[in-house]
Amino acid sequence: MFSRLIQKSNVTGHNIFSKLILGNALTQRTFFNIVPNPSVGLTDDQKQFQTMALEFAQEKMLPFAEKWDKEEFFPREVMKQAAELGFGGLYVKEDVGGSGLSRLDASIIIEALASADVSTTAFISIHNMCAGLIDIYGTEEQRQKYLPSLVTMEKIASYCLTEPGSGSDAASLSTKAVRDGDHFILNGSKAFISGGGDSEVYLVMVRTGEKGPKGISCLLIEKDTPGLSFGKKEEKLGWNTQPTRALIFEDCRVPVANLIGGEGQGFNIAMNALNGGRINIGACSLGGAQASLVAARDHVKVRKQFNQPLEKFQSIQFKLADMATKLHASRVMIRTAATMLDNKDPSAHVYIAMAKLFACDECFKVCDDSLQLFGGYGYLKDYPVERYLRDLRVHRILEGSDAVMRLLTSREILKDE
Repeated sequence: MFSRLIQKSNVTGHNIFSKLILGNALTQRTFFNIVPNPSVGLTDDQKQFQTMALEFAQEKMLPFAEKWDKEEFFPREVMKQAAELGFGGLYVKEDVGGSGLSRLDASIIIEALASADVSTTAFISIHNMCAGLIDIYGTEEQRQKYLPSLVTMEKIASYCLTEPGSGSDAASLSTKAVRDGDHFILNGSKAFISGGGDSEVYLVMVRTGEKGPKGISCLLIEKDTPGLSFGKKEEKLGWNTQPTRALIFEDCRVPVANLIGGEGQGFNIAMNALNGGRINIGACSLGGAQASLVAARDHVKVRKQFNQPLEKFQSIQFKLADMATKLHASRVMIRTAATMLDNKDPSAHVYIAMAKLFACDECFKVCDDSLQLFGGYGYLKDYPVERYLRDLRVHRILEGSDAVMRLLTSREILKDE
């Protein structure tokens, strides 16, 4: 698989990645020429994946990210180009065109892409979560019908769990699906759906049975299904390159054949999908924080105050050291959690929760500290750090909030042996 994936790109070695241009920074540095180096500990194959993703991010995403953010533009054509490199089905099996990579490999690629554009990369992550869900739990007929067009991103997919009245308490969702012959009749709504109104495929958690998690099932719903409509496009602080809308179901008829997994299996499917999603969102935070640290490092080398560059002040030096340490620790935790998920470790979920909590919090702080080091310039949209800051803020809420990650971790600590 690796050789086929590499053949899709123009990469011939992992030293060809050219210099990132960050905003109006007066100097340019390679992504790797900084501590912490994001390639530390990677295999040669993983370094090639990383370089390929970084090259794509630098050429196809970074020059346009500021404009996309400002205009709230959804770059579907660029995502199709990313899919040509295998990024539309990162851990989908190869028989339907997927790349068949591990969760660790995928996290490395996602981090690299996010160094240019966190928002667009986060949507690619969500799309991959949905494609992976169909690959694992779908029937062979469903796999063959939907996955070939999803891995090329000719069609894109959205994950639909959250409701206006059930966010962190996902098991209390109330969107109801009643069996009527060979169809389900859906009524209810979903909130904060990335890709809502634009995606062609929706993986929707609905209540088909009793109260609680055992009454939840997963349905695949196509965009043009009668009875499905969409709310207004939400105006957001960040993640502006991907549309967010509510989904509204009014006597929406969905074939029983579109049930993913068994009836009543939806909550387990949703939680298993979120384990991978939490790693990916943490990886997006790593990419944004790495880019912010590079930009801040370059800025303090050229910005002068009191007749000397900012880099000469010990307080600035210590701040950079703290930022680098937070970023490195976050990366180690995310990659450890991804490896545990790949190995099907029974305790992976709690290490994923800790990694997501720590990485999303600490990487946000790295972005905030980067903005502070830019001074007043950091608050201007002429420079990239404010965009990274805005995009990373939501990572502490979605895919399980900070509070939910603490709850999952504390339960594991306190459970009876």
